[in-house]
Formats: sequence, structure tokens, C-alpha cells
Amino acid sequence: MSTRKLLWIVAALAVFALALAAQNQPPAAQPTIKHVPIQQTSAASGEEMFTAYCAACHGRDGKGNGPAAGALKVPPADLTVLARKNGGKYPAMKVSSIVRGEDVIASHGSRDMPIWGRLFWSISNGSNAEVLQRVANLNQYIDSMQVK
Repeated sequence: MSTRKLLWIVAALAVFALALAAQNQPPAAQPTIKHVPIQQTSAASGEEMFTAYCAACHGRDGKGNGPAAGALKVPPADLTVLARKNGGKYPAMKVSSIVRGEDVIASHGSRDMPIWGRLFWSISNGSNAEVLQRVANLNQYIDSMQVK
């Protein structure tokens, strides 16, 4: 047998062995979202609420790159370009409606995004005024993140 033929056989066996080894590897762990009880935050601080409630998926910078983003069926929205996508005007009413859970958008698929209105109600001792304050301050913070 020629050296060249022997090299081809060895190379083919090596490729076959690598393919077989790759098949026997366990699949990469699929990221999962850990559901935890809502934590109390200041209703007056949109930034604190964003960090506690939104950053896991949307990222601390709001660009949709949070640590839980990879576990979602649909990537989280880049919240910094909402105004740009709305003709230069921040869509405050739309964002409030989505946060409260009144407006389900197709990009959330099976509603991976929590309905914060209900959750805010649960930590606001039934105070509608506090829920409205939370939504308004969170909305104001997201508005402040808009790229110019």
C-alpha cells in the first residue's frame, strides 16, 4: 500500500472518529429562566425598578442583551430605539400598556414578559395610585434611555 493511500485512510478514520465523538457529546445546556418572587423596590425610582425587573432580559443598558435573553423564544426588544422606531417620539402610552399587561405584542410570543401591572399590584398593597406611579416612573426611565 502506498504512503499516500495510507495517509488518506488515516485521515478518513480520524474524521470518522471526530464525528463519532461529537455525536456522543451531551447537548449544550439550554439556558433557562429562573422564576423568583417579585422583590420590593422604590416606586419612585424608575432606574431601580428597571434594574430589578427588566434588566435580566433587556440588559442593564436596555439593548435586549440581558443574561436571561438567550432563554427566550423571541429576543427581547432593544428599548433604547423605541422613539426612533416611532418617528422620533417615545411611545409612552404603548409602553405603559405593555408593562401593565393590557397590550400583548406579537414579539412576546407566548408572553415570556411578565405582566408587571399585576406584579406591581401585588407589592403595592392594593394601591392603584402606587401602581400608576411605578408604571409612570419606569416608563420615564425607559424614555431617558432613548438614543438621540
